Amino acid sequence: MIEDKKEKIADEIERQQTEDVMAALTDRVECPAATGCKEGHKAGFVNIVGNPNVGKSTLMNCLVGERMSIITPKAQTTRHRITGIVNSPDYQIVFSDTPGVLKPNYKLQESMLNFAQGALTDADVLLYVTDVVEDPTKNAEFLASVAKEKVPVLLVINKIDLLKTNGDLETIVARWKQILPNAEVFPLSTKENFNVPNLMARIVELLPPSPPYFGKDALTDKPARFFVTEIIREKILTNYDKEVPYSVEVIVEKFDESENSIHIMATIFVERDSQKGILIGKGGSMLKKVGTEARKDIERFFDKRVYLELFVKVEPNWRNRENKLKSFGYIE
Repeated sequence: MIEDKKEKIADEIERQQTEDVMAALTDRVECPAATGCKEGHKAGFVNIVGNPNVGKSTLMNCLVGERMSIITPKAQTTRHRITGIVNSPDYQIVFSDTPGVLKPNYKLQESMLNFAQGALTDADVLLYVTDVVEDPTKNAEFLASVAKEKVPVLLVINKIDLLKTNGDLETIVARWKQILPNAEVFPLSTKENFNVPNLMARIVELLPPSPPYFGKDALTDKPARFFVTEIIREKILTNYDKEVPYSVEVIVEKFDESENSIHIMATIFVERDSQKGILIGKGGSMLKKVGTEARKDIERFFDKRVYLELFVKVEPNWRNRENKLKSFGYIE
């Protein structure tokens, strides 16, 4: 599986370099000559939206069968729209994980909200994810937009393993049906993989007839560098508290790959000198810990030996500077 993943990521790097990825979002691949796909083939975009910390990223990883999105207990872990592609001879599903819906306090969060709102405009099937503890009235304006959707909406109620009785679930479902009356309801547990296969089967049923949007061996539209930055950021999120994880951005400056190894140089940007000191730690101990944990995960991801160098720089107030958000890929 790891070898297959490595080949798929390499294919996507080449695809990025030929400038065909963005065109693939709008121009479908000819079928069957170019792809060998069957007559009656189905394909579509399935976008995953919802509030922070309800399990959107975990759900996408379950549906795709690969660890495409990083997962931590902290809100705002996902900052970009992250694509994971599932292929079979009969269909192609392009899943899109999105940042949690929130009221933005700075320009970075505005961009994150734009990613979530954009997911309402280009979906063939929409998954709205909630859980058994969330207040259904939270972010009512966004929910009102979901209720107006013309495409099929599947309401995913996650974490039902936390409930004590079926009566509790019935109450939750009834309340949500008042808010999203046209949605199909799928109570499930990503932790236990309960009802996830049934959700996947329904998604396949709802896909429109179409040739594939991407090559049938594609796993994502993101380059390898993106997954490196996400793995490093995940380790920062899990090792630091308070404002430090949210003030961090990671940029891969160097990615030199040989047959058996990869040499990576990455810069971690923070907003203040005090955050830089916390991130590095006494005698560099914390930065070394982050680097060691990230390197191990990157090696598992690529199935190669990795040499990882981390540097920390201060970029004051980058979360509110449009030019920096553009350079970091949050604004086009």
